[in-house]
Amino acid sequence: MKNLRAYLVIFAAVSFFCAGGLPAQAKEGVIQIKGSDTIVNLSQAWAEEFMTENPKVSLAVTGGGSGTGIAALINGTTDIANSSRKIKKKELDDAQKGGYYPEEFKVAVDALAVIVNPANPVKELTIDQLSGIFTGQITNWNEVGGKNAKILVLSRERNSGTHMYFLENVLRKGNEKGPEQFAPSVLMLPSSEAIISETSTSENAIGYDGLGYISAKVKTIAVAKKSGDPFVQPSKETAMNRTYPIWRFLYMYTGFKPRGEIKAFIDFAMSEKGQKIVEDMGFVPLGKK
Repeated sequence: MKNLRAYLVIFAAVSFFCAGGLPAQAKEGVIQIKGSDTIVNLSQAWAEEFMTENPKVSLAVTGGGSGTGIAALINGTTDIANSSRKIKKKELDDAQKGGYYPEEFKVAVDALAVIVNPANPVKELTIDQLSGIFTGQITNWNEVGGKNAKILVLSRERNSGTHMYFLENVLRKGNEKGPEQFAPSVLMLPSSEAIISETSTSENAIGYDGLGYISAKVKTIAVAKKSGDPFVQPSKETAMNRTYPIWRFLYMYTGFKPRGEIKAFIDFAMSEKGQKIVEDMGFVPLGKK
């Protein structure tokens, strides 16, 4: 029996390295999940319920940003990468060079809300105006119908998928290779919670955050895609019917076609029960339009 066990260990190790060192199969019953801070609380909620139903499986969920999660997937230190943006071509190329072939799973829908302090009288902004504010072309609230006060502009850090999505879809208005950049004066903050906290205490602040993080501490801005279009508030309903112009999918990526506990967890996240958790956490379930 000892010889058989030794043979199986050696066989598993050889298979592991020949497969490019796929991390998810190296530690049966342990699932590492890293990445998007937007999804981290949602993933923790999924993990808690999944572990209740599967007590022999252990899940470790950490944030750090979409870029961090995808980098961990590429270097083999996570089983699942959470991302609030699609994986980039260069990241796919880098993964394949390391022997990984990322699989993409859409797990929820999110409306990216533009937020201000509740004392701010501004209620509506167009994408053009938002682009002007975040690129530094508009610096005073009186330029967009507010009071005479300098705008304090807040953003997630560059490693954040939310930062990248906002850059490409708001500052660059859908042209991901456009020249627009966040102004040097923009205050980069490390988390969704930090954006909410700073906006709630700074009367002249403006920022953006995933729908699941919005609270009564801040005020959401109605957004129009262009001048003349209707202004739409971010909500589950407007994300479902795609009338709110700043919506996106939320993703999970694996380094290969998932199996075992990893497949079971992703299946759970996308199941009716998992999608009920999505709704309970303030995001929009898949399949609702």
